[in-house]
Amino acid sequence: MSYVEASETSLRKTGQIKLHGPSGFAGMRKAGALTARCLDELADLVKPGLLTSKIDDFVREFAFSHDAYPATLMYRGYRYSTCTSINHVVCHGMPGDRTLKEGDIVNVDVTLIVDGWYGDSSRMYPVGPIARKAERLIEVTYEAMMRGIAAVRPGATTGDIGYAIQSFVEPQSMSVVRDFCGHGLGRMFHDEPNIIHIGRPGEGVPLRPGMFFTIEPMINIGKPHVKILSDGWTAVTRDRSLSAQFEHSVGVTQTGVEIFTLSPRKLDKPPYGG
Repeated sequence: MSYVEASETSLRKTGQIKLHGPSGFAGMRKAGALTARCLDELADLVKPGLLTSKIDDFVREFAFSHDAYPATLMYRGYRYSTCTSINHVVCHGMPGDRTLKEGDIVNVDVTLIVDGWYGDSSRMYPVGPIARKAERLIEVTYEAMMRGIAAVRPGATTGDIGYAIQSFVEPQSMSVVRDFCGHGLGRMFHDEPNIIHIGRPGEGVPLRPGMFFTIEPMINIGKPHVKILSDGWTAVTRDRSLSAQFEHSVGVTQTGVEIFTLSPRKLDKPPYGG
């Protein structure tokens, strides 16, 4: 796979990996910060009795009131400003008339476009007190993401990221979903390269300074297999086991990695606020 300076290519997927300079990092910091702030404010909203449609309303109104746009809204026909994935829903859960109840766990995935840059992040929210197995799943999933991020540096590979995640998760008797992956982003929602959450050290795409992408492992308590429901979007575990996901947008720097979507209130790390 080849690389190209982002300033020298069009805003479309070309099969090349775009390398961004200082202005790109500045744009991603602004977009990532607003996305993280939106997710922070959702922490005060997610409680038993809340309709998932109200989460979607909040994200849409938050975006518009901050001169941003929700990237998922009308993306490939998707009619919502966020994804709300509850319990055994792996990803792309559609907001609606589902009411959150005590003991649920829900992932909220938000991507905000700010001045043309995409800030993409998701977090898990416990709904009231939750079972210890659900807490453990959330803890393992967060740690898996952070281990993947810690593997990012110039000269490393996408396989190093996947290996860092897989080698941590599987000894916990949990599984890594294979059907979905992280992705390049910047001034596009989905770009090169794909970031697979399993892998072998040294394999895959070499990382270079200026690459932007997401790391967003989906971890199941049961087996890794998923299926897509008839709505064409919602992915669930085939064995109906609990699933969790965390996601950050990151950039490869000259010496390591920068996370663009860190929580201002430190609410993205379980136990929340710790």
